Parts: sequence; structure tokens; C-alpha cells
Amino acid sequence: MQVLTRNVSAPWRCFSRLSLAALIGFGAVLVPISEAAADRRIKAAIIIDANTNKVLYTKSADASRSPASLTKIMTLYVLFAYLRAGRVDLDSKFTVSKHAAGQSPTKLGLKPGSTILVKDAIKALVTKSANDAAAVIAENLGGTEENFGRIMTQTAHNLGMKSTTFRNASGLPNGEQLTTARDMGILALRVMRDYPKYYEVFETKYFTYRGRRYRNHNRLLFGYKGTDGIKTGYTRASGFNLTASVQRGDKHLVGVVLGGRTGAQRDAAMRTLFDKHWGKASTKKSTGGALIASLLGTSTPPPPSRKPAYALAGSAPSRAPAAIAQGDVSRPGDTVRTSLSPNRPTPRGGTPYTGTYHVQVGAFTSPGDAQNRLGMVRQRASKLLKGHLPFTVSFMKGSTEWYRARFAGFSKNDAQSTCAALKRMKLECIALSAE
Repeated sequence: MQVLTRNVSAPWRCFSRLSLAALIGFGAVLVPISEAAADRRIKAAIIIDANTNKVLYTKSADASRSPASLTKIMTLYVLFAYLRAGRVDLDSKFTVSKHAAGQSPTKLGLKPGSTILVKDAIKALVTKSANDAAAVIAENLGGTEENFGRIMTQTAHNLGMKSTTFRNASGLPNGEQLTTARDMGILALRVMRDYPKYYEVFETKYFTYRGRRYRNHNRLLFGYKGTDGIKTGYTRASGFNLTASVQRGDKHLVGVVLGGRTGAQRDAAMRTLFDKHWGKASTKKSTGGALIASLLGTSTPPPPSRKPAYALAGSAPSRAPAAIAQGDVSRPGDTVRTSLSPNRPTPRGGTPYTGTYHVQVGAFTSPGDAQNRLGMVRQRASKLLKGHLPFTVSFMKGSTEWYRARFAGFSKNDAQSTCAALKRMKLECIALSAE
């Protein structure tokens, strides 16, 4: 072998070294490894049967870890809610600020003062994992990235992601930005189920923007049968992260691995865990049971946050209708959570986050009744309420869940004067400070 090596020409020696390096770099993806080996190469993981919500495998699934760019799944979840509500559309233009343009790579290189279409920003997050595009989304929807982080966090808590906190929209390093493998599994399932139309974008393999073509960082899309998304992430602190979804026939698994040593080892671990547990996957979808309760191993969903923010959290559970209670029927200590009205979009020029006072127009035991009240009041007083966000706040009074119908974004004086005007229109209301 030594003689043969000495006689190989320089170009072929170079090729051999490169080939060996390639094999070493990609061998973890191409060569099967044991579950024990996969377990050693990652810090935390979870595999979920998406048909039944049954957890098939965990490793440190509740340990706090940095999400890195898995953060962008939540950024997109919030954006999808705005899209469905009609507050923005795919062809809306988002303006790029100096803050957004100044984000660290990876990024598109957007310039301050320029604009980007919402549909391009979405694909930039999915494929390039562009940090500047993430900040653009945050600022155009939340006013500031810091405020958008609060929206993301409250939304996470409303979904049952009880151990997750977001401070930015991109996943760039922040010691307070933490999640768990279990929480990321919950988020993956919720984005698929709440926004199936928009979820399809996570399968995008290539994205071309201003003449440059970007390849999706999720390698499983290119070589693991049935992969339909969703997102990779990496920072030095987090290691290599991946949330993935695989569907084959009637079976559907969702996996999260966090803290891989390398991208190749992370991908190999994910493939191995999917392969190992594929035989346990059900071909029949469960017709009952709560997603969050199942994943958390509890019989009932976790209690919602006591301090609501203006979060987009999906539709509330159904309740039997009840008559309107014009006063505020809650008491100190009642558990509350907040959800934007999904049926009545705010005018695009308005922002729901300026002003800390609300105008409440009723309280109900039915979320549908609360939404109907918001729609009726807004229709009758459209000019008066223009630019003020309709939303509901749910809270528990004894064993009954109530839903307050409110409009947000007022100063104290504006809330009082608006309520006075509504009362002159025979529309009962109260003006009050946000919780």
C-alpha cells in the first residue's frame, strides 16, 4: 500500500483525500448507526407519532436548551396567524429597518429602507434561515423585535409550550431564549394542524431571491424518504438542532433533536431514531384526546398563563352559549389567556400594540358569542374602532371558562371617550387597563 500511495499522482492524491473527507463528513448520514450511538451524539430528543400524539422516544426532552433557528418556526407560526386573519397577505411589503439589516449572518443582506414581500421573507426563513428577514417580520408585525418576542412567548405558552421563552425572532444567541425538545415537538404539530396550507412551505428545497439561489439547510428533504419539513438550527451554544416531519403512507412521525455535535451527526441521529421507531407508528389517526395533554403526559392541558399578551393562539375550545354579562365577571387571581379574533382583521395601517388600555364590550361563556359581539360592535362603530385590535381574553371562574370581548390599543383618555361614545350608541362597555 505504501508503494501504491507513493506512485499515485498529485491530483489523484488530492482527489482521494477529498473523497475520504467527504465520506467522513457524510458517513454519519449515509451509514446506519445504532440507537445508542444516536443517543450519544445529541443532547436531547423526542419522537412523536403525529397520528396519535403518542411519544415514542425521549432523551432529556424537558431539559432547557437554546432553540437557535428553530425559533423561526414560531416566528412563522405567528405570521401565519396574521395571514389567515387577513391583516397581511403574501404580497404585502415589509420595510427593512436598520436594526433588521444589521443582524448577524446568516442573512439575505437586506438594506435599510428597502422592502421585501411577505412570501419572500417566509421562504428566506425556511431555506436560508435568514436572520435579517426574521427581524423584518418581527418589527412589521410587533412594532419592535422585543415586543414580538413577547408575542411569541405568550403564543408558546398558550399552545402548551410551558418551558419556552423567546427574546428575538431569529434564534441568534440570547441566554434567556430557551426551549425543550418536547415544546418544539408541540410547536411542529401545531403549525401543521393549525396552518396546513402554509405549512407546505417547509418542504421548499430551493429559493431564488434577486438572482441568488439558496438551498434548504434541512438535508433530510433531499435524501430521507417521506420528509416534508421542517427546520434546522445552529449556534455555538445550542449545537446542531433539527425538527423534522416524515410521512410514509398512513404513518406520520415528528422528531426533534437538539445539541448535535455536527450537522451530519444530528441528521444521522434523526434518521436512526425515525428508523428505529417507525414500526411503532400507527396508521390510524386518533379521534379524541388533547394534543398538549398527550405530549405532557397529563389528563388535562396545562393551565394558561396568568399574564396575557396580545398573542395569536388559535381558536378557543367550544362552550355552550350563555347570556352576555356586561360587567367584568372575573376576580383577582382568575386564570386568563388571550387570543386575537380570527374573524375580524385590523386595518393594515393600524397597530394593536400602542396604548395600554382596553375597551371591553362583553363577557361570555362561549368563544363564538364573544367573537360575534366583537363583529357586531365593530360593524356598528367601524370608524370609532378603526385601528384597534379585536381580541378575546379567556379566564376561569370556578369551573366555567369565560371569554371577554375587547378592543386594544387605547390611551386611558381615548378608552374612556370611546366607551362613552359606544354607550351613546346603546353599546355597553367598560374602559380598563390591560392586565
